[in-house]
Parts: sequence; structure tokens; C-alpha cells
Amino acid sequence: MRYAQLPEPAELLASAALLLDLDGTLLEIAPTPDSVVVPPDLPELLRQVSARLKGALAILSGRELAVLDRLLAPLRLPAAAEHGRVLRRWDGQVEIVSAPELPEHWLGVARALVAQRPGTLLEPKPHGFAVHARRVPQALSEIEGVIRDLVAEDPRFELLPAAMAVEVRPRGVDKGTALRSLMREAPFAGRRPLFVGDDVTDLDAIAAARAMGGWGLRMGEGLRTPAELRAWLRRLVEA
Repeated sequence: MRYAQLPEPAELLASAALLLDLDGTLLEIAPTPDSVVVPPDLPELLRQVSARLKGALAILSGRELAVLDRLLAPLRLPAAAEHGRVLRRWDGQVEIVSAPELPEHWLGVARALVAQRPGTLLEPKPHGFAVHARRVPQALSEIEGVIRDLVAEDPRFELLPAAMAVEVRPRGVDKGTALRSLMREAPFAGRRPLFVGDDVTDLDAIAAARAMGGWGLRMGEGLRTPAELRAWLRRLVEA
């Protein structure tokens, strides 16, 4: 199948860099972040795609870097973790972008919210957190209201609605900034970025890729499911 929004394989392999979100893009969304299922052949598939692109393949995710490495083991790709707060370059060097510390009492409020609403889940992160409500979506609106009031206390942070979740993160740390940073260095430099994501958290990277003369695609716009994206990657390897 051909997708009008995507470059032809020959053009992609010759002159593009591929940057991919993980959850909801390469992997199907699961009831909780810890229950996500990684297809057994995915790490090897990504290794082959990276080889075809001469290393110009990266993962951009809201997850922590250690979790990315565990999910895709033994593969260790260039990556932007925690929405770009942690960058791993092609040579393995890790850069941590400066970000403000989360106010102490915010996590306490988030824990109380989750404790009072069975089925919700708190995902703490080094400089932020997410509250997931995939099992009880009716609780999401109330949770978002409480956390929005918290974030209003400190303009250094922002509230980001996500797929059946809300996330708090430092302002100015996003996947678009991470994409531009990775694209400045080998093996990405000189190529046109192709980014694929699925959520609100991916819109910055989609816009950045398009602004750099590349392609920014949100799942549902041509590619509909993670399985379809993985099939497209297999065809890319075979091209």
C-alpha cells in the first residue's frame, strides 16, 4: 500500500531521517504503561531500518530512557526521552536538558487523586508526572481540573492533555525541540526529518519536522495503527 503523506522508500532511504514515537505509534496502547506489549521482532526490525538509514533513526517518547532501553532491548537507538528532557546522541552520549524541580506537594496531591479513584494510575517522572485514566475515563475531567489548578501555581510548568491521561511537564521541553536538536548532528544532519506520532504530546515534533522541510504525520492520517506502521517499516527494509 502507498501512502500519499509519506515519501517513497527510495527517497526516504537516500535523504530522510526517521524519528518515531513509541506508545500508540510503534506499540499499541495498553491499559497501563507497564502492560504494553512489544512484538518480539520489533527490536530487530528497528535495527534493520536503522542500518538502511545509516543510523538516522531515533525514538522520541515521554517515557524515561531506561524504560525505552528495557522495552527495545538489546537495541539502544538515539532517543529523546521524557519529551526531550533527556537526549541520547548517535554516539551514545546522554545530555540532560536543564529543567525546574517539580514542587514537592504536587506529587502528594496527585497520589491522593489516584488513591481516591480506583483504576487510575500515577506515573512519576524526574521533573513531572502523568495521571492515566484509561480504565476509568469518566474520572479524567475531574482529575484534569484539579491538576490544572496546581499548574497555575507555577508558570514554569504546563499541563498537557494526552490519550486518556494528563501530564505535567516543564515548559520549553518538548519533542519538537528534541527533534531539532537531533537533526543538527550526524547521522541526521543534512537529511529531511520524517516524524510519526499519535498524541497531543507529538504535535510539537510534527510541526518541527514540517517546518524543516520534512514530513510530520499523526497516526490516523494515512497510517492508522501501530501494526500498519510496523508493516510499512518491513516494506522499507525490503525496498
